[in-house]
Amino acid sequence: MKLGVFAVLFSDLSFEEMLDRAKESGLKAVEIGTGGYPGNAHCNVDELLDSEDKRKEYMKKVQDRGLSISAFSCHGNPISPDEEFANQCHEDFVKTVKLASLLDVPVVNTFSGTPGGHEGDQSPNWPVTPWPSEYSDTLDWQWNEKLIPYWKEQGKFAEEHGVKIGLELHAGFLVHTPYTMLKLREATSPAVGANLDPSHLWWQGIDPVAAIKILGNEDAINHFHAKDTYIDQDNVNMYGLTDMQPYSNVKTRAWTFRSVGYGHGTQEWSNIISALRTYGYDYVISIEHEDPIMSINEGFSQAVKNLKSVIIEEEPAEMWWA
Repeated sequence: MKLGVFAVLFSDLSFEEMLDRAKESGLKAVEIGTGGYPGNAHCNVDELLDSEDKRKEYMKKVQDRGLSISAFSCHGNPISPDEEFANQCHEDFVKTVKLASLLDVPVVNTFSGTPGGHEGDQSPNWPVTPWPSEYSDTLDWQWNEKLIPYWKEQGKFAEEHGVKIGLELHAGFLVHTPYTMLKLREATSPAVGANLDPSHLWWQGIDPVAAIKILGNEDAINHFHAKDTYIDQDNVNMYGLTDMQPYSNVKTRAWTFRSVGYGHGTQEWSNIISALRTYGYDYVISIEHEDPIMSINEGFSQAVKNLKSVIIEEEPAEMWWA
């Protein structure tokens, strides 16, 4: 395995400065935003698509520092009922897949998306209960008329370009659990898999190790984000896990994103790393930092330190004892 970073937390640094920071921290990979919610601070997609010389120059800066690009990320909502936003997200995705193919970047990360509740709706609609029955009807319509047709086409497009898709299992989008991930994969393309982030699993009550086993058995983990979550049970009792308070309300929120090691301990993270290798994922562990009570520098540095203590980098030894 390799330790990397989702470089959007260093968006205020130049591309070269970001790469230097990754190298100085002992990382081996960077995940780079190309549009959508992450932005494109470190990647001018149009410029790189237009010029082979620019692409060579871009990759040389990465490789000269002993780094690789684990994934390009353009998280958005390509099936949003906001047609302009949906089109922009789709365009970002298509361009990113093309660029990933040209630069031998194996994975493009994004969200599955969420449409409206019916044709002509103006806002995304995320059903979370089967009754009253109109919610179930809405969900069926969303999957059959919007989600599956879109990703069937994009899965084929990704296959043609030799790129895997990493959908982040994130609440608010139709794919947010191992079940919904595998349901969409089965209905669309083997190129469609997970960008697995345990922080989004913990607060839904899903054990990340169990999720790794489920998805790993189907070879459906294409990328991995390392981010933690702290659950405050007293606040869960008040607000429930679908807590709508702003992330800044740390004192009263039911759960809060934390840097690795500040929501769950070393043993749990070592279990995650071991499960990833056991169930077939031996790629990049990409640090994502969204901790509201730590600076970027400290949160990132602590995540690096904590993950270095548990990551498995070398190939396993032969079983000389058996």
